Order: sequence, then C-alpha cells, then structure tokens
Amino acid sequence: MLILLVAICIIFLAVCFVFIVTRAVYDRRKSTVSVLAVMGSGGHTKEMLSLLSGLGTHYHPRYYVIANTDTMSQQKVKQFEKQRNTTEKNKSEYSIILIPRSREVAQSWTSTVLSTLIALWKSFPAVFQSNPDLILCNGPGTCVPVCLVGIILKIVRMGKPRIVYVESICRVETLSLSAWMLYYLVDEMLVQWPSLQTKFPRTHYIGKLV
Repeated sequence: MLILLVAICIIFLAVCFVFIVTRAVYDRRKSTVSVLAVMGSGGHTKEMLSLLSGLGTHYHPRYYVIANTDTMSQQKVKQFEKQRNTTEKNKSEYSIILIPRSREVAQSWTSTVLSTLIALWKSFPAVFQSNPDLILCNGPGTCVPVCLVGIILKIVRMGKPRIVYVESICRVETLSLSAWMLYYLVDEMLVQWPSLQTKFPRTHYIGKLV
C-alpha cells in the first residue's frame, strides 16, 4: 500500500513538472511573434524595412523572403539587422530565404504564369518550415505566392499566420496588381491614403507609415 502511495505521488509530481515546463515553453513562445516579411526591389524594400524598424524587440525570429536575383535587398536586410543588433540586448534572430521571382521586369505575361507557379512551389518550404505568426508584405509580386502558401498553411491547420498587406504609399487612387489579387484573401489590408479606403471598403486607412 505504501509503495502504491509513493508511486502515485511520484506520478503526480511528474505530471505537475511536465505541465509547468510545457506551460513555461508555451508562454515563452507566445511572448514573441515570428515574422515573415516579403521584400521587393527598390522602394518596396525601403518601405518594408521602415515598417519593421517600428516593431518591438519581441517580433522575432524574422524571416526575409527575397527574390533570388535581388542582391540589393539582401544587402539592405543584412545592414538593417546588423544595425538592429547593435541596439538590441539580444542578438538578432533572422534568416534570409531566397525564392524565384514571380515576374521579372519586362517579362511577358504569358511566361509569368510559369514563373509564378515555380515561385509558388518554392514558397512552400519557405512558409511551412518557418511557420510564422505574421506574414507581412507590401506589394512586390513575390508576395502573392507566399501569401497563397500562408493561406494553405491555415487551411491544413499546420499553422495560423496572420497575413497583413500594407499597400505602398505611392498607391493613392488605385490598388496595385498584387493587392487586387489578394484583396479578399489576406486578414488585413492597410492603405496609407483615405481615397483608397473610400473606394475599397475592405481596406483600413492607417495614415502615412513611411
């Protein structure tokens, strides 16, 4: 009887220990937000880095999806993280993920279909392996396949990333092609001009971010 009582106590303590450890890990995970940011060439990258600079230190790890031919954005991200590393207490946690472009500059629309399908295929490991809490994009063509895979991730219940699309500040009267394609699919579409919100009621006007 005594042995049984001791065994029950040991099992009870073990269960309590596992619960406490699991709870601590869960709370620690929930105290951070992993971000997958889709970078675009030129102004898209500049705007995205400006947006990311306003995020708190609990937004990590950060995953940057960049077109494999966009060496400039790769350099900009490394500079951004290096600078961030000097201001934050903890070492920056980030990864750069390269995928093919959906469409190159001046590429024909007929060949864009094939290149987009290739980019979509390459986006699967990028999104499924990182399994981010937040997918953040602002208009480059590369963001379309990434967002589609993020939606699939939610459908198959292997993750639940919140997909936020921030329309570029240069879009005053009309949405970009990427925004048109993702208008009904993303969780939030934010615009920086009130005229856009008036024309597209599903968007949210948030003022000038960059």
